[in-house]
Amino acid sequence: MGIVYRAVDTKLDRDVAIKVLPKHLSSDPEATKRFIHEAKAASAIDHSHIGTIYEIDETDDGITFIVMAHYEGETLRERIDREEISVEKVLDIASQIASGLSKAHQKEIVHRDIKPSNIIITGDGEVKIIDFGLAKLTGRTRLTKEAGTLGTAAYMSPEQAMGEEVDQRCDIFSLGVIIYEMLTGDPPFKGTHEAALLYEVVHEEPQLIRDLRSNVPFELDQVVKKALAKDKDERYKRAGDILLELDTIKKKIESNTEKGVSGETEVIPSIAVLPFVNMSPDPENEYFGDGLAEELINAFTQLKGLHVAARTSAFTFRGRETDIREIGKKLDVSTILEGSVRKAGNRLRITAQLINITDGYHLWSERYDREMDDIFTIQDEITTAIVEQLKVELIGEQKETIVKRSTKNLEAYDLYLKGIYYWNKLTPDGFERSRECFDKAIEKDSHYALAYVGLADSYWMSSIWGNLSPHQTYPKAREAVKKALEIDDTLGEAHASLATIHTFYDWNWEAAEREFKRAIELAPASSFTRVYYSFYLNLRRRYDEAISQARKAQELDPISSCNAHLGHRLWQARRYDEAIEEFLKWLVIEPNDWFSHHHLGELYLAKSMFKEAIAEIDKSVELSGGVPLNVALAVMAHYRFGDKDVSERLFESLKKRASHEYIQPMCFIIINLARGEMDQAFEWIKKASEERDSFLPWHRVTPVDCMNFPNDPRVDELLDRLGLP
Repeated sequence: MGIVYRAVDTKLDRDVAIKVLPKHLSSDPEATKRFIHEAKAASAIDHSHIGTIYEIDETDDGITFIVMAHYEGETLRERIDREEISVEKVLDIASQIASGLSKAHQKEIVHRDIKPSNIIITGDGEVKIIDFGLAKLTGRTRLTKEAGTLGTAAYMSPEQAMGEEVDQRCDIFSLGVIIYEMLTGDPPFKGTHEAALLYEVVHEEPQLIRDLRSNVPFELDQVVKKALAKDKDERYKRAGDILLELDTIKKKIESNTEKGVSGETEVIPSIAVLPFVNMSPDPENEYFGDGLAEELINAFTQLKGLHVAARTSAFTFRGRETDIREIGKKLDVSTILEGSVRKAGNRLRITAQLINITDGYHLWSERYDREMDDIFTIQDEITTAIVEQLKVELIGEQKETIVKRSTKNLEAYDLYLKGIYYWNKLTPDGFERSRECFDKAIEKDSHYALAYVGLADSYWMSSIWGNLSPHQTYPKAREAVKKALEIDDTLGEAHASLATIHTFYDWNWEAAEREFKRAIELAPASSFTRVYYSFYLNLRRRYDEAISQARKAQELDPISSCNAHLGHRLWQARRYDEAIEEFLKWLVIEPNDWFSHHHLGELYLAKSMFKEAIAEIDKSVELSGGVPLNVALAVMAHYRFGDKDVSERLFESLKKRASHEYIQPMCFIIINLARGEMDQAFEWIKKASEERDSFLPWHRVTPVDCMNFPNDPRVDELLDRLGLP
């Protein structure tokens, strides 16, 4: 908005730029107000990457103008149109823009029109952000929106496109668009007319940058991806945050250059390992293909400089007829390792192939006809071949052995793989069968640390989602995990297991946090640890931290139940609509996830959407095969808001089950509270405290009013005595 003239300041003998509000707009009070607002906003900022404002004034005939510094150079628009910009230069320009925005945001000033034509690059390479004509000082009275849409559509954030309130995160989105365009030559959204363009901004995901330019570092691709998140809560919160990320990438590139890495910018290789297909006559051998894939994932995860898709996300594609290139795009990796296993007695035939997802061609393939005794050697050979193909640099002990061995006993190893296979079914029967396998593995090798961790996890999970009481499981879990740590105290999995025991059984909060932090330090790529640490933080009512850890788990394992866990943490933080969105997005991918239906039902209860709540809760009962907590929730929901006859039938079935299997006391607490039976509820609360019911702490933080404990001093005294938050 406005016309810019080059002029000379005769008093100070310097070139200046004068921006004049066109005469035909001077009669428009709204345009004049925005124009003056620009000057006030920009003149409040003193920063090397923001254009300097010298003066604002009016001519005798009422025309408003601003006097600004004049810069020799070109706009970023001209630079993009003129040449391909190197990755290093993109990082330099983006960092300078982020630095200027950070300063503006500290002054509570939002630009709202960040685009290449508003970025000047001087002859010295210095970036200047200009044209704060759309700036808005947060907290002041909102300016009336003029006819037409503010901003330039291709660089707008989704909230701008929808005419919603904006904050500094709209500038971060626009910066993401600019970085994308600098790297690829085109903006991410290219609709042929404004309506189509705005639709893309709000609803469509852009093409992956690395599909368009292969030498872009993985980390930079992720920065742009986060900046372009449709939901502003998923973007960087501050320009300073994105600046730190960009600086880290710059330093890494500079470090590689100093080491003699020349030519194109380093591309961080990335890989997903799909479950190896079972080609054996016996379908029970499926565990072996899963285990082989999981062992390779664990090996690759140890290598710095290699991005590895998480197991759960990769295994989502088991048995699906999905194009390999589509899998790569969904997992955000450049290569896929897939294969098959035929196991007959002691004979093995393993095939493996590494595929480039850009064109679908094989980069490497091999067939191994060996004895079972050679399985560890085969794993090493596959891993070494992949490392060579992807040019991953090995450092330190990795040069000696890539795959860390917890056992040399093949029988123990085979039993361990079976145990992991059954554990991942997450059913009472699966936990029981996994314990049998882990116990046998330990009999074969009493120093098999991972088998002890598997045994510990199968015990405590049986108390939460199985049919054993806490006193039956947690002490045995503790014994197993302590044995694992005696053997190898660098196992992140063992520290995570101990942290979970401290959280759900000991209610020892300090010890739990200490172990969670140690687990993350040892195994930062474990989404499992992040999920359960977020549970802990939630119980401590540190909701923002819990959400942050759940988001990190989601980033590590994007096509997994981590999405549902993020929804749960958002729900606990009373961010209902965001939580519902996360659950619904995950249910599109995994419609039979009863965990999501369960918590979606609770969410709807919190929002007084009773019909929807009952439908979701009933669905969770059906899909889970009658997990007691789901049944209890259905009893409560039908009693309070649905059909009392249905509630009674479900209640009777639960009581019958309690005569021959373990049912958590919390189930009966929920039901008694719903029925107004407070004395019975208190008796169950005492029983829950005696049994160390893992669900007891949740009912001080649950947002559903009808599931909360009443204002009963007996309850408060009991829970306080237990040290529950």
